[in-house]
Amino acid sequence: MTAPITAAILVIGDEILSGRTKDRNIGTIADYCTAVGIDLREVRIVPDEQDRIVAAVNALRTGHTYLFTTGGIGPTHDDITADSVAAAFGVSIDVDPRAKAMLLERHKPEDLNEARLRMARIPAGADLIANPVSKAPGFRLGNVFVMAGVPTIMQAMLDAIGPTLETGVRVVSHTIEAGNLPEGTYAGDLSELAKTHPGVSIGSYPSMTQTGFANRIVVRGKDAQALDAARADVEALVRRLRDGETA
Repeated sequence: MTAPITAAILVIGDEILSGRTKDRNIGTIADYCTAVGIDLREVRIVPDEQDRIVAAVNALRTGHTYLFTTGGIGPTHDDITADSVAAAFGVSIDVDPRAKAMLLERHKPEDLNEARLRMARIPAGADLIANPVSKAPGFRLGNVFVMAGVPTIMQAMLDAIGPTLETGVRVVSHTIEAGNLPEGTYAGDLSELAKTHPGVSIGSYPSMTQTGFANRIVVRGKDAQALDAARADVEALVRRLRDGETA
């Protein structure tokens, strides 16, 4: 089996950490990665501090096939993501004529003030990511994709970069309904099944319903044969425990 294609997400912004803004981008990117066979392995959230951003960018870009960042590319003084990514790569940053031309599609030349021009500052060597919503672009440098924090704009940018990404084998999941079987009754057996099927992820997920707890066991994997075998064993375990309850 070929090496997996992996990704990480870096969410940048004091407003996320304070709770003032509720992140919606992580789930969107995670759904996309799952759909195209990219394994999302890690998510970090850091404040608007250049040292923290640089450290996170360098750690995540070297550990994964792709790094997606969101937030911090607007016109205000605390939008420092572009500068931080430039610092992480050790390259210069300045107003990019291509990015400026994009901004001029939305703003009159006389309205392109210093604050708005911040959104045209792009690290040297980066490719631009189109923004059909508000025109201010994101950018790609190496394996790092720098996107806006506003969910609608981030989605548009993700749609734009999607065709450029290398994709892998999709993860397939099956859900086995364990009903009102308490997790404690099958946790030990489930642990043994996880050892028996090391290539498959097996997890138990309780939820509260109107009638009480309901448990679901989910098996996930990329190898169809291994997945089917694990699913059959989990279903057999659930049947055995239910039969024991009714016996």
